[in-house]
Amino acid sequence: MKKLFVDYCGPTMQVINPDTGEVREAQVFVAVLGASSYTYAEATWSQTLPDWVGSHVRAFEFYGGLPEVVVPDNLKSAVSKACRYDPDLNPTYQQMAEHYGVAVVPARPYKPKDKSKAEVGVQVVERWIMMRLRKQTFYTLASLNQAIRLLLDDLNRRPFKKRPGSRLSQFEQLDQPVLKPLPATAYEYRHVKKARVHLDYHVEYDRHYYSVPYQLVKEEVMVHAGDTMLAVFHQGQQVAVHPRSHRAGGHTTDPKHMAKAHLKHQEWSPQRFLSWAASIGQHTQVVIQHQLESRRHPEHGYRACLGLLSLSKKYGKDRLEAACHRATHIGGMHYKNIASILSNSMDKVPIDSAETEPKSTLPLMHDNVRGSDYYH
Repeated sequence: MKKLFVDYCGPTMQVINPDTGEVREAQVFVAVLGASSYTYAEATWSQTLPDWVGSHVRAFEFYGGLPEVVVPDNLKSAVSKACRYDPDLNPTYQQMAEHYGVAVVPARPYKPKDKSKAEVGVQVVERWIMMRLRKQTFYTLASLNQAIRLLLDDLNRRPFKKRPGSRLSQFEQLDQPVLKPLPATAYEYRHVKKARVHLDYHVEYDRHYYSVPYQLVKEEVMVHAGDTMLAVFHQGQQVAVHPRSHRAGGHTTDPKHMAKAHLKHQEWSPQRFLSWAASIGQHTQVVIQHQLESRRHPEHGYRACLGLLSLSKKYGKDRLEAACHRATHIGGMHYKNIASILSNSMDKVPIDSAETEPKSTLPLMHDNVRGSDYYH
């Protein structure tokens, strides 16, 4: 049976921070090979996707080879959508499986026989490892895993009661000879998610925006995010790669992804936004112009422009123009400020000329405003 069954124990293990006394509960991951019941176990901080995938990588290294099939339960880190006949795997979990060339066949809901090996393995780990460690105090996850590994070795060498040999001897005889070799490099965790390319030819990941070729506007792509790099794939082909950035609201743009001839081939352009804003009013046009000119590339302001102009559908053009008038007066020409003005009906309150003039008030016309002709 070339299957590896994986699951988590129900009970957790406590780890105490020696400096603060804070107690954290560590989860215990268990993997069991089908023929020999050769068992692997380790503690992680959570059952979330990074820990789930990392435990698989370390389990494969522990066994020194790969099974043909991995059988997990239907936890969220493994299965995006549970189904008795055709479950949807989490994209990152699927990518890890493809890296190692193993098939993932989740246990069917309400079919306990599908995961009986895992359930027995979990019970054995709980009884022979976790119960023996329950009175010990651990101050780090590493020390807990060191203790688990020592008892795990003892468990796998312990003779069976009803059949010859031990888990280790059965592994060496039955499972080890048929395991597939490990790849040259271990899988490096990358979070995978679907994204839609916005009209500014950027995709969003973790509140940062990364460019892709402008021809992919409105297309669906797959984002693969690692610790240091982020790659974007379209129909299985890599179309962009960027250094990973954690600057919320920022843009990472490759100039090669921009359309030539000042975006003549794109449906959207700065001039179109300015013309649209001008049809609402001069204050709205000033705000839109500010969005386009306050960024390194005008395209970076497209999302904000769309958000601002969409407010006219909800509140009407007159109220949006009044809100933009107040926003220019107070120097807060951002989407959130204008949306707040409208939601609180501050656009209906007359602007008192006696109000204190803000330092950042931007006049409608000044030397630094390029004007709409710039974008022709």
